[in-house]
Amino acid sequence: MESGWHRSGGFDVGMKRMDCDLTQGDIMKKLLRFAFPIMVGNVLQQLYNVVDTLIVGRFLGRNALAAVGSSYTLMVFVTSIILGLCMGSSAFFSMQFGRRDRDRLEKGIYMAFLMIGSVTVTLNVLVYAGIHGILAFLRVPDEVAPLMKEYLLWIFAGIVATFLYNFVANFMRALGNSMIPLCFLGVSAVLNIFLDLYFIRVLGWGVGGAAAATVISQYAAGIGILVYCVKKYPEVHIKKENRRWNQDILRELLGLSSLTCLQQSVMNFGILMVQGLVNSFGSVVMAAFAAAVKIDSFAYSPVQDFGNAFSTYVAQNHGAGKSDRIRRGMRDAVFSAFVFCSVISVLVVGSAKPLMSLFLDESSAEAVTVGVGYLRIEASFYFGIGLLFLFYGYFRAVNRPGVSVVLTVISLGMRVLLAYTLSSIERIGVTGIWMSVPIGWFLADAVGVMFYLMNNRRVLPSR
Repeated sequence: MESGWHRSGGFDVGMKRMDCDLTQGDIMKKLLRFAFPIMVGNVLQQLYNVVDTLIVGRFLGRNALAAVGSSYTLMVFVTSIILGLCMGSSAFFSMQFGRRDRDRLEKGIYMAFLMIGSVTVTLNVLVYAGIHGILAFLRVPDEVAPLMKEYLLWIFAGIVATFLYNFVANFMRALGNSMIPLCFLGVSAVLNIFLDLYFIRVLGWGVGGAAAATVISQYAAGIGILVYCVKKYPEVHIKKENRRWNQDILRELLGLSSLTCLQQSVMNFGILMVQGLVNSFGSVVMAAFAAAVKIDSFAYSPVQDFGNAFSTYVAQNHGAGKSDRIRRGMRDAVFSAFVFCSVISVLVVGSAKPLMSLFLDESSAEAVTVGVGYLRIEASFYFGIGLLFLFYGYFRAVNRPGVSVVLTVISLGMRVLLAYTLSSIERIGVTGIWMSVPIGWFLADAVGVMFYLMNNRRVLPSR
């Protein structure tokens, strides 16, 4: 069947513009070329989160660091719903690109934008209405609560910008262009660092200044990438006949997005519950956790993004019916993730104390010690989460997002259960929270391997 893409010549133009077709050519060369800008982009994003934390910890003190750290966990939970919907929609976009069906792509863009935009506005209203209940649920200490409330009231003003950036970036990546989202994210990261220093050091705005710097930077990236996309991509100039409510397209988007959203939400809700447990140990452990989590996330974020890039690779090839190419890609991706995670594990374990000392000064020696304990446990097992990210991307791309939800429930469910159980044992204490994480990773990995082997023939039939 001749698609709208072929009739308009848009596909040929897109190929020349983006070098985006992952369904042919050298697998690892194309996958790494596509993945690298995504990985660098998230490193930049994590970097400005780290700098945010570092500036707050150094210039505003331990309580401010605890407030920002707990707020970050909540923000990640809320935005994970938006990100999950964007990632699920991206799988749909990639499949239509693999099939060369421009009309269905345009319909999908229209319906996905309406769906995710509505969810974004609803979440924003709910957070502002329930701010006091949220603080109580997280068991935030009295000395930290006012600072956290101030930070949250500022930071959630940027949730619409988060939606704009992630929607457009996921669309562009679905079509194979991972470089442009990186450029806008890079500008945003530099702007955020500059504004952090200006608002906190020069204007003395405190934690509100840190949040304002992030929000302004988010809008710069979100609006900027949207304007670029509208000007450069004919695919988003949706024809009138495709700007209509389409129940079938919505059902397909929800089939991909709702479970991906559920997976992201379950994962981050589990982390939020752990954050509440951490908060119950007081501001010293809160500050240590805030700094250590940023280091942790920064260290393994490249392999997380490699998993997302791998998902686009699998989705394009699944849409094109190239099952053997997907199998070969899985083998290469697992090997690459193992090598990367092994190197990062050695680096983080060996430099845990200097890394923690970047965030906390000599007066916070106890918090540094707690954070070092966290990092040495988590970093020793990074391949566990690296493999899990590959499974998340794979099952999402072959239209089996329910499996990703199962793996997330196993990983986070075990983490929460063990965290509360082990930390209640006096001889183990807070170390039990750290120990629960890698155990959850590897249990989920074991189930992921089983699902992959059991469903390999049915999901990827030989052609």
